[in-house]
Amino acid sequence: MAFPLEFFSAIQWIQFVMAILSVIGSSSLITYAVFQNMQKSSEIRPLFYLSCSDLLLGICWLTEALLYGTSTAYKDIVCYNLQAVGQIFYISSFFYTISYIWYLYTELRMKHNQSGQSPSPLVVAYTCQVGQIAFILSSLIPLLLMIPVFCLGNASECFHNFSQSHRCILMHSPPSAMAELLPSANISVCSILYFYGITIFLASFLFSLFTIMVLLIQAQILCKKFVKSTGFLGSEQWAVIHIVEQRVRLYPVAFLCCWGPAIILMIIKLTKPQDTKLHMALYILQALTATSQGLLNCGVYGWTQHKFHQLKQEARRDADTQTPLLCSQKRVYSRGLDPLESTVAFATSSSTIL
Repeated sequence: MAFPLEFFSAIQWIQFVMAILSVIGSSSLITYAVFQNMQKSSEIRPLFYLSCSDLLLGICWLTEALLYGTSTAYKDIVCYNLQAVGQIFYISSFFYTISYIWYLYTELRMKHNQSGQSPSPLVVAYTCQVGQIAFILSSLIPLLLMIPVFCLGNASECFHNFSQSHRCILMHSPPSAMAELLPSANISVCSILYFYGITIFLASFLFSLFTIMVLLIQAQILCKKFVKSTGFLGSEQWAVIHIVEQRVRLYPVAFLCCWGPAIILMIIKLTKPQDTKLHMALYILQALTATSQGLLNCGVYGWTQHKFHQLKQEARRDADTQTPLLCSQKRVYSRGLDPLESTVAFATSSSTIL
């Protein structure tokens, strides 16, 4: 079935609105990090890079939505290359998400392994070095993967009729049939590049999803071990453990919500190329979710940050209402537990994350 023009207009406006919200969300998180001087901190650096990638991706989505409704020179070329640039940014965001969740897991593991002592400088230096390598690879690998799309695609003029076939706002649409009428367009190369783009998108998503799930399971196991080995925990320490655990859970959920519809749509399009009402529904859902990654990541961070401060205030209020005898008993008990001191240190150091 052929989609009506009103459908593409609706997709354009949905993408436009969600891209603006995503830009606002990621910009807010970046601005907060800059004013708090947290962009230089190893705790927040992976999240800062993820927000920058979300911001650039949101700008790409926004530019594509604006270009779709205009008639400008070289529109096909601009749309084609914007799609390729956008793919670089959302593959980078996959890897930055892995980096941030890996850091949360590493922070928990470090506190558990140190058994009440401060982390050694070698361990901290190793963590920072791995984080820097992850940042370089997360930025370099997507760029290297997309070089053939830029070079061969532009050389073979795969951008012909790109905007007329609504590909400026639709992800991974097949080459336009109108391009077959143009002798300058190399259809075989364009088709290969189309399936190449789909392959690296699916491969990077599945790799990221598998890695995130492994880290999530390991973090859950580590949290349980941490609580069992620590013994008594104060209310503030329980708040820290709870919020870190919630953040490790919520970021994978946001990741899956953003890109799940796009993956489902891509798989269905490969098995059933003909457009149906199911395709129409998934296109709308993809426009709502894929462009909102910056907004969702900002929402997860802001909500957990607010929840952490709320639980921290409740813990302090509970401490103020305790009797002197109970407070002295807790102090005596805590002095006999070295892991509790590490938990207090964990609460202090994690305040930059939370």
